[in-house]
Amino acid sequence: MARAMVLGAGFGGIATAIALRDRLDPADEVILVDRRDEFVMGTRKTWHLIGASPLTEGSRPVSRLAEGGIRVIQGEVQALEPDSRAVIVEDDRFEADAVVIALGAAHEPSAVPGLVEHGWSAWSRDDLAAAAQAIQEFSGGRVVIGIFGSPYTCPPAPFELALLLQDLFIARGIDAAVSVFGPAPIVLPVLGAAGCALLDGRLEERGIPYLAGRQARAVMDGAVHFSEGERIGFDLLLAVPPHRAPAVLVECGLAQPGGWVGVDRATLETGHPGVYAIGDAAKGRPVRGARGDGRGGADRCRVSWR
Repeated sequence: MARAMVLGAGFGGIATAIALRDRLDPADEVILVDRRDEFVMGTRKTWHLIGASPLTEGSRPVSRLAEGGIRVIQGEVQALEPDSRAVIVEDDRFEADAVVIALGAAHEPSAVPGLVEHGWSAWSRDDLAAAAQAIQEFSGGRVVIGIFGSPYTCPPAPFELALLLQDLFIARGIDAAVSVFGPAPIVLPVLGAAGCALLDGRLEERGIPYLAGRQARAVMDGAVHFSEGERIGFDLLLAVPPHRAPAVLVECGLAQPGGWVGVDRATLETGHPGVYAIGDAAKGRPVRGARGDGRGGADRCRVSWR
């Protein structure tokens, strides 16, 4: 019997686990590990922030995957030994024939001085309730949605949030000026010039400026200070915090501090045979948690031991 372990139950991880279960022999074991007991559609976050729809409407228990023959383990991935393909989960050691890393990206708001004290992280599921409460209590003024690093998950979401917030404030009769800033020279580089022009037009039509090419260095005195010496004041700051590879991947040497896991772009395999990285944590691939990465990883996992 062979064993494949998938670390992380996001889009890519779940897709990989299902694909492996479909394609491997019934005697082979597929294990899916995640610290949470529920999968949440990331697209629900912006709706939750404005009070339009609770996260629970886009949530499903990960344990249901066990009905399809996938062994689901809820727990924290504490350590990873790439050379031996061993994974430590809640002090239990598992050895596998293939390991697929789909742990996503970690958020690090503390990397920007003053951000934790003066802004609200609007990207982490753990921080959504506090950010939603801040929006609920907002009575008017300057709303700044700050993209504090690149890459980041769900690139269109800051602009969707800006449009939704403006609608919300208009409906409530609140006088608010909404703006977005980020380090990218255009709103969504992945769309190209033509796609960006459409979004630019929508934002301009709504009076929402995008301050391009701004790298924030600190938040203080009611303003975000940029590396170029400029600043933008705010009454409410909603942040897309800097994203990093999860600490466990740095500790095991698969990723460098501040970087991502290097993979072969054709196979998604790391420099360690039988160890793959997909989605957000993989270097050189769009941060999006893509299903396509999961399917490709599943194919290659089978090759590694057959």
